Amino acid sequence: MNRLTTSYGAFDLARFPEDPRDTLRAWDAADEYLLRHLAEPDVPRLSGTVAVVGDRWGALVTSLAEHHPVQITDSFLTREATRANLARNGVDASAVRLLTTRDAPPERIDVLLVRVPKSLALLEDQLHRLAPAVHAGTLVVGTGMVKEIHTSTLKLFERIIGPTRTSLAVKKARLIFCTPDPGRARTPSPWPHRYELPDDAATVGGRTTVNHAGIFCADRLDIGTRFFLRHLPQGLGDARVVDLGCGNGVVGLAVSLADPDAGLAFIDESYQAVASAEETFRVNARPGATAEFMVGDGLAGFPADSVDLVLNNPPFHSHQAMTDMTARRMFQGARHALRPGGELWVVGNRHLGHHVTLRRIFGNSELVASDSKFVVLRAVKK
Repeated sequence: MNRLTTSYGAFDLARFPEDPRDTLRAWDAADEYLLRHLAEPDVPRLSGTVAVVGDRWGALVTSLAEHHPVQITDSFLTREATRANLARNGVDASAVRLLTTRDAPPERIDVLLVRVPKSLALLEDQLHRLAPAVHAGTLVVGTGMVKEIHTSTLKLFERIIGPTRTSLAVKKARLIFCTPDPGRARTPSPWPHRYELPDDAATVGGRTTVNHAGIFCADRLDIGTRFFLRHLPQGLGDARVVDLGCGNGVVGLAVSLADPDAGLAFIDESYQAVASAEETFRVNARPGATAEFMVGDGLAGFPADSVDLVLNNPPFHSHQAMTDMTARRMFQGARHALRPGGELWVVGNRHLGHHVTLRRIFGNSELVASDSKFVVLRAVKK
């Protein structure tokens, strides 16, 4: 935990789930720059409906809680971090309205603050969804680190909202100033995107996926998943199977098509991902097939000894930071949820060393398949 000092007060903040080994802060220079700018005397005082999009760990809405902001996020972990940070700073939870990217946005927005996301597609989708609520008097300010703000970023603001310019860089962070143009044509978001899976993608080859903005590889099947699909376990019968970190759900879909009696659950911390997985499943699954779709913190909500098989393609980034903490938590959650004899199957880049982590957590790790770039590993709960 660290303390963020702003013109709005000083706040103790932490990422979620809080881990004493995690050295990453719950905010960065881009958040500080935006908060400092909003407190400047020549900036209009915040009033009306304040919408904060893409706040990563709740630092922005916690700092601005006196203005009763609306937080819009694609991340379950962000929502939980926000709740925890509000509580640890003595802020009533009702001070901030929590919305997801799947919820209807406010009908009128008077202040729009945008933390630029890693995904340009997610930014495009959200600006399209929010544009109808913006009016000529809306204060629109974006923020991000210099490496996150590109010409394409500015063009999206310009095309969807109105004339756009940037600030000077401060501590490698930059602000985006956008003036809403009420005369700008309002067009629907081009998302979700659909594409046909390649023929060599095992049982899902030739099927159509539904991909909402912001999910990993929303315009094509990534090569890691393609490799995983060729090496999934077979003959699962009525096993309880979890597609953990499901993305658009093609791995779980492949299991459903190959083993229709398996009980499937799709889990991701992204609301966009779970919506994608559910729509992909509905479009392609066998008639009468069922599955569960959950947004959450990995397998934290699953009882111990309740799952037979977990399939996982873990991320190795948390926003812009490279870290193995997410993968480690996924593996630990899988071990807790698996029955004795249950298995975790993982695909990952060779260089990530997941086999070492699996041996620490499970006491074993077996190489199932490999090529020059990827490995598929199997760990068994003893």
